Amino acid sequence: MMVRPVRIAVDLLGGDRAPDAVVDGALAALAADPDLHLALAGPSRLRPRWDAVADRVTLLPTDEGVGMSDSPVRAVRTRRTSVRLAVEAVRSGAADAVVSVGPTGAAVAAAVTELGKLPGYRRPALAAVLPAVAHPVVLVDVGAHAGASDSDLVRHGRLGSAFARVTLGLGAPRVGLLSVGTEPGKGDPLRKKADRALSGTDLHYIGLVEGYDVPLGGRADVVVTDGFTGNVVLKTLEGSLVLAGTSVARSRYPRAATLLGVAGTVVLGHGAAGPTDVADCVALAATAVRAHDHAHLRAALEKPAPRDDSSENAPMAAALAAPGEKARQ
Repeated sequence: MMVRPVRIAVDLLGGDRAPDAVVDGALAALAADPDLHLALAGPSRLRPRWDAVADRVTLLPTDEGVGMSDSPVRAVRTRRTSVRLAVEAVRSGAADAVVSVGPTGAAVAAAVTELGKLPGYRRPALAAVLPAVAHPVVLVDVGAHAGASDSDLVRHGRLGSAFARVTLGLGAPRVGLLSVGTEPGKGDPLRKKADRALSGTDLHYIGLVEGYDVPLGGRADVVVTDGFTGNVVLKTLEGSLVLAGTSVARSRYPRAATLLGVAGTVVLGHGAAGPTDVADCVALAATAVRAHDHAHLRAALEKPAPRDDSSENAPMAAALAAPGEKARQ
């Protein structure tokens, strides 16, 4: 079967271990995927690192990264930073997707500035697919924005539901709102307002869920929260796995998140990412491009999922797939 060649732009100067770990990860991704081509945004001095595969690499030269103390928006708008050049490559058509393990705020700002937001989605959200005892769980938002309004949480629910339909093949993903209890009325004022708002949507909304519903699964396929809380939950789960002497099965659940709500494919990784994590992010982006996930996501957002229980796990990706293309299982 023919595999579609893809071009992924990578921010070489983002991440705690940049640029060496990012370059190592990018080269590992090239070795694993013979139909992969990369646009690497970073210093020209790094060019000798990929001499052996120079025909599959394009350099987007810059010495400017985004530091943790920089204003993300100002850095992206006023300087030729590596993350900005990587996202520009997607906007211009020189790349199909972008990968960064640098500061999340800068990557989100670059994506919004260069690619634009989907109509009706005020704030993008980061979605991570997490392993759970019963089934994978989509957690959204895991850090694109620290705060959220009740309307934002409703939009997160829509984005997460569409994402689960496309990537997990679920017909009517069950959406839950993270709170401190499952009884109606539990939680702070934001959660109470969001609970009422989500109850009035066409989503398959099951109500409030608690923290243990994320690693256990079973009740909800999609768990919605604000970016601050979601990021804390995500990193707590990662730490718990280390404490238990267990690691996430990287082949299916990489340490990566997909930015939803922007007009393009953007995959972001952990700032502490090593070469394997970077390679996983690139592979995830390539898979999304080959499966036309972004186009299917937009179609899913326009076509509400059925709410009846009888169809909750019926694969729907086939209905959203391009003609002649099998749905990804």
